[in-house]
Order: sequence, then C-alpha cells, then structure tokens
Amino acid sequence: MTDRPGVGDSLPDIALETPEGGSVRPSDFKSQRLVLFFYPKDMTPGCTTEAIDFSALKPKFDAAGVAVLGISKDSAERHRKFAEKHALTVPLATDAEQGGLSDALGIWAEKQLYGKRFMGMVRTTYLVGADGRIERVWDKVKVKGHAEEVLAAVSG
Repeated sequence: MTDRPGVGDSLPDIALETPEGGSVRPSDFKSQRLVLFFYPKDMTPGCTTEAIDFSALKPKFDAAGVAVLGISKDSAERHRKFAEKHALTVPLATDAEQGGLSDALGIWAEKQLYGKRFMGMVRTTYLVGADGRIERVWDKVKVKGHAEEVLAAVSG
C-alpha cells in the first residue's frame, strides 16, 4: 500500500474500544506525545513480551511526558484478561472494527505463515507528536529491545 500515512502525516483520529467498555481516540492525547504499539494477538509469546516490556518502562515514558497505548484486534474482554494475567500497566485498546485505525494505517494486511495466507496485524509502532502528526514509524518490529529503543527515541 503506497498511500500509508507516514512521518509528517496526521494520524487518523479513529475511536478504539477500551477493556472497560469505553472508547479512546488518538486526539484524547492531544498536547502530549503518544506511542501506539500495534501487535498481532494477546496471550502469544512475542506480544506478551512486548506488552510486559512497555509496562515495565511505563514510569519512564510517563516521566518523559509520553503516553503509551497497545492496540490489537482482540476483544475488549480478552484485553482485560491479558492485562490481568500479566499485570500490565500500559493501557490496551481494541481496533476490531472493519475500517479501523490499523486499516487506515495499512498495517492490517495479508500475511503468510507456512504457506497459508491470512489477514493479520503487522507489528508496527508509531510515535505521534502533540500536534497529532506522526514523528516516527517502526515497521515490522522485532520485540527484543523494542520498548527500550522507543523510550530512547522519545527521551533523546
């Protein structure tokens, strides 16, 4: 997809469901920088590690004045169980709707595993400025050390 929003573009302001049954949208974080980490699926090894790593660093993100939000297509109920099971402190949101934020960003895409094609979340992280514009994009993220790399980028 060539028209994917990138650095300098405004992040689409699409509502996401919270585990508590409410909603959150990127504009709710206006006046502060925001890290959005999109991941494939709750309760899987890589996604669990990534959410735990961001949770462990949340106090440092908070000290830097940067909000963090984890997003997948999992249900709000599954997010709630995931957060409880792993004592996650980073907030999670559901992007389950067709035409949601991950669709608008072009990161809900066709993937292939063992020769089978399916739709899935491409692990991607966005740093969004207080003005709502994308400052940085990490594509096809490798989990190990990623949260630390993002923290270094927002702190430096």
